[in-house]
Amino acid sequence: MGRQIHDAVRRRHVVDGPEERVRQAVLDWLIGQAGVPAGLIAVEKSIRVQGQVRRPDIVVHDRKGRPWLVVECKAPSVRLDRSVAEQVAAYNAVLKAPYVMVTNGQDHVGMHLLAAETSIRFLTEFPTYPRVDTP
Repeated sequence: MGRQIHDAVRRRHVVDGPEERVRQAVLDWLIGQAGVPAGLIAVEKSIRVQGQVRRPDIVVHDRKGRPWLVVECKAPSVRLDRSVAEQVAAYNAVLKAPYVMVTNGQDHVGMHLLAAETSIRFLTEFPTYPRVDTP
């Protein structure tokens, strides 16, 4: 089965690999630095996208359980190109989170989707996780 690493969010060991290490680093940062409660993070949870079952790497929910951030993780050797952006956009067409991010552990691109996704603002820093319920 190969080398395993512990995933604190899924509460189990998972197969280690370059993409999984990026995913675990993002999870560690979200919980340890950004203050996101682990219980409001879903990892590789199935959703339906255009009739197909897909699994976004990370979905962070706000305190009301609504998707707040969708993160697509890639191995460090994978370039963050248009296809990666299209992948996270397809997930977010279903989830409708205000923030999306793609990362390969070295490069990170975050976007804030404004006015019902008619406008995108690229982020220069990570957004502040909402500490209280927002409407």
